[in-house]
Amino acid sequence: MKIATYNVNGIRARLPILLQWLKESQPDIVCLQELKAPQESFPIEEINAAGYNAIWHGQKSWNGVAILSKGYEITEVQRALPGDPEDIQSRYIEAIIDQVVICCLYLPNGNPYPGPKFDYKLSWIKRLKKRTDEFITMDLPAIIIGDFNIIPTEIDVYKPERWENDALYRIEVRKAYQALLEKGWLDSIRSLFPDEIIYTFWDYLYKAYDRNAGIRLDHILLSPYLASGLKSGGVDKHVRGWEKSSDHAPVWIELEKDK
Repeated sequence: MKIATYNVNGIRARLPILLQWLKESQPDIVCLQELKAPQESFPIEEINAAGYNAIWHGQKSWNGVAILSKGYEITEVQRALPGDPEDIQSRYIEAIIDQVVICCLYLPNGNPYPGPKFDYKLSWIKRLKKRTDEFITMDLPAIIIGDFNIIPTEIDVYKPERWENDALYRIEVRKAYQALLEKGWLDSIRSLFPDEIIYTFWDYLYKAYDRNAGIRLDHILLSPYLASGLKSGGVDKHVRGWEKSSDHAPVWIELEKDK
């Protein structure tokens, strides 16, 4: 099973890019972030024509998440992260596919630091941890996947000294990410490439992609139940170089369910 995540940065504007990548990569399950489209504007006909069924939670102009599946039924569990009924931002959608819990997320950016947006980010992470702790306790096959807006360590960012007070790299969020790993979640890409410089995002400015001045924000975390099934993975960096592409690149893993 090939599972991928891709922050498309506007699904209507990037639809040709998305369809081209789907045809090339042929993932079985895809989690998308930053749809930037209301619910009724999701291009379901084009997605279906590409061979995928989908569930999605849109939002006008901002946010938005979706789960695509080829050949597997999607059973939606919920489309909001529990813990704050007043949170109306479409950043989370959870489903069961082939007996695996898929948690697709677009975690808040949190900038500027300090401020209410950073506080919202920390509270959102706390809610995420509470929900995902339940999967660990029940020993469920589960995947937390998407744009975390967290740079885990200094190897994950070009010139880390410039990022100390950025909400993506603040010590508070890095510790929160580490706490997930200590709970038992496996950072699949980093486990496959422990010492390599791997980025998933390159800013449009300053020729960041050409200079490989990037950051690693997009992660696929596996619960202990699934960790031994991780076979391969990578970042489709070349997609970022396509004309009119998102500023993120797709990230993928190959997973074999051993149990």
